[in-house]
Amino acid sequence: MNRSRIDQDACETLAGCVTEIEKYTAAELVIVVRARSGHYAHADYLFGALLALLGLVFLLFSPVEFNQYWVLIDVVLLFVLGAYVSSKTEAIRRLLTTGKFRASVARTGAAAMFYEAGIANTSAEMGVLVYVSLFERRLELIADRGVLQAVPSQEWNECLFGLHQAGRDPELEGMLKALRLLGALLAAYLPASDDNPNELPDMPRFEL
Repeated sequence: MNRSRIDQDACETLAGCVTEIEKYTAAELVIVVRARSGHYAHADYLFGALLALLGLVFLLFSPVEFNQYWVLIDVVLLFVLGAYVSSKTEAIRRLLTTGKFRASVARTGAAAMFYEAGIANTSAEMGVLVYVSLFERRLELIADRGVLQAVPSQEWNECLFGLHQAGRDPELEGMLKALRLLGALLAAYLPASDDNPNELPDMPRFEL
């Protein structure tokens, strides 16, 4: 489920999956999809600096003579050009950042979204966030206290592993399969009661 494949049909399909899951569980499930969880300006600046350094080396050691007054201008322009190109190119940003850093950024973004979207404010602490960060190729699952207390840790971790696998290359069918397994687990340990209010919106939240 990359950015080019996210459309209204996919959004409605995911919303329908959430609605179906919440028929059978007291948990409140929210899906958030973000293009990326960080700004990665440091990677852009690093690429700009590398390009500027290469340009400076060329200007200094080239057999062609350049007017010395243009050296500084050329270096600055190369830095700006490199930073701009990096900001528009995911491959460069990925090359200049570590997997550990990208994972940390995704986790931080998910933790912030858990509170920003009001998932931490459900009446019985039953909120569950499925947070997909496309650039980082990460899926983070955050659940409130009521869910974690009810679901055995071993089964929760097994479900979490499956969702992490789906997040590495997010495709709609893979996401739906992982969500349904999560829904079955929640229904088993947190079945819906007669009074089962829908406190949070079912429609996925896209930030692209």
